[in-house]
Amino acid sequence: MTDNGAPTPADDHTESHDQPVPEAWSNFMREGWDDREVEVPEHPITPWAAARRERLAGIFPGERLVVPAGTYKVRANDTDYRFRADTAHVHLTGNQTSDAVVVIEPDGSSVLYARPRSGRDTDEFFRDRQYGALWAGARPSARELSDSLGIEVRHVDQLASALSGNTPTRVLRGVSADVDKLVSPTEGGRDEEFARALSELRLIKDEWELGELQEACDITVRGFTDAVREWDQVLEHGERWIEGTFFRRARAEGNDLGYDSIVGGGSHATTLHWIDNNGPIVPGELVLLDMGVEGHNLYTADITRTLPISGKFTPLQRNLYELVYNAQQAGIEAIRPGVTFRAGHFAAMEILAHGLDDLGLLPVSVDEALSEDNKTYSRWTLHGVSHMLGLDVHDCASASKEAYVEGPLQEGMVLTVEPGLYFQKEDKLVPEELRGIGIRIEDDIVVTKDGAVNLSKGLPRTADDVEAWMGQYL
Repeated sequence: MTDNGAPTPADDHTESHDQPVPEAWSNFMREGWDDREVEVPEHPITPWAAARRERLAGIFPGERLVVPAGTYKVRANDTDYRFRADTAHVHLTGNQTSDAVVVIEPDGSSVLYARPRSGRDTDEFFRDRQYGALWAGARPSARELSDSLGIEVRHVDQLASALSGNTPTRVLRGVSADVDKLVSPTEGGRDEEFARALSELRLIKDEWELGELQEACDITVRGFTDAVREWDQVLEHGERWIEGTFFRRARAEGNDLGYDSIVGGGSHATTLHWIDNNGPIVPGELVLLDMGVEGHNLYTADITRTLPISGKFTPLQRNLYELVYNAQQAGIEAIRPGVTFRAGHFAAMEILAHGLDDLGLLPVSVDEALSEDNKTYSRWTLHGVSHMLGLDVHDCASASKEAYVEGPLQEGMVLTVEPGLYFQKEDKLVPEELRGIGIRIEDDIVVTKDGAVNLSKGLPRTADDVEAWMGQYL
């Protein structure tokens, strides 16, 4: 307890099974520590983040803008998930520490309210399971954060006072319950408008972001290669081995996975978001791998390949694979500035619908199936071809339809192109030999001045190239 009877931070983050701390031990623990701050170089995101905050302030002049990082989330009982800061907060600051809040004031100035490491004059550093240095690792000091991120840093304890008063304030809600309580919700959907603006701020990637995405793609390519290199173990241990092998690369070279890996062997490939990854890998079948590395600055790749488990496609598998490949190629070629976001989707679906018609599957003509009031071809394609990509694997999700799905593509946007065909094993409307086959091919595409560039081109795509690549290791 503090001198005034209030609980110390350690009282909030200890457990029933922790041993008692007598006064002698507590006093002894506070002595004899070298607790110096270190020199921290400026983070490369600093000028880019400052420009983003300036742009955001210009959208809402004369208002205070509040964007929290969030806090820990419970995994089970007294164990938390590894912390990952909120996307909008990272985009505006580069900060990845928990419990921080960036506040942009009406005059355009910014302050990061953060929880720096505790001093050695309380029990927190050796008792607190969430924030204590001896339990969770040393947090940066306020000065170290400021030097790194190029922003004024104050202790988060000062946040409530800073947000008091009558200044018009918008909050990114749903990230921090504590921050949500400090400011009454705005009327007329103004906080929702703020969330949209934060998403739309990320629609066009700057030069630094494109470099981060390229790095994430490059690491992801190496992760795919790791899995194929260990194919003998894959055949023995199944989907789990691929998942674990890829995760090792993600943690070794990046921050984490961008999303739970999808490793679908055989009919599991027809489940779009199969993440159980507990099935066998059977020679003669296909395996769908949808995996992406999140880099150290939290930008993620999102790549899918469908591989022949025996190293060679059967004639039927090759025909289906090449149909999906041709659809993807048409989708990529449709991408350029000025076309609608869904241009790639429509181009890919044109190819797939004709292919399904050639297989004798469509109940109506191709033209009728492709019409927006019919879309019966979608029984075997299921999803759209693209989504934005960036700090989130499905980035800019709160952007308005006019700016995103119904808007034009612009130079600097990054999106996936990922057509697929999925024939469920229970589908009586397809020939038996097709049932249980799922194929998706996905790449990460940046819109350029003259068209598009494939950030994930380092991973083979054509049927011939996939077979040759796998042949190096099998």
